[in-house]
Amino acid sequence: QVQLVESGGGSVQAGGSLRLSCSASGHTYYRNMIGWFRQAPGKEREGVAAIYTGGGATRYADSVKGRFTTSQDNAKNMVYLQMNSLKPEDTAMYYCAADTEWRVREWDGWADSRNYKSWGQGTQVTVSS
Repeated sequence: QVQLVESGGGSVQAGGSLRLSCSASGHTYYRNMIGWFRQAPGKEREGVAAIYTGGGATRYADSVKGRFTTSQDNAKNMVYLQMNSLKPEDTAMYYCAADTEWRVREWDGWADSRNYKSWGQGTQVTVSS
């Protein structure tokens, strides 16, 4: 079982930056897919980025490509989401999640929240115009 705790959310103006952190614990952390998701009020949960902690490969949604970067520090059991050039439409609750059952294969389904069984509590990001 993997336990996840997000931090780093806050309020920024458009064009600003935030770095979210995801602290992971549990013996299955390594070689897991860690996904970043967001959900705005009245909208479906959206996968924005993912990182395979076994090797560091990443994927991004088109809506954040070039602006968001996910990275890891395995020594600290941490995964990060650096968010630059933030836009008001990035406003949402952000979650990190772990694919503890290895459902994502060859990156197929990395943005599907159903493939992730362990979730953090979320951290709010608000971007004002």
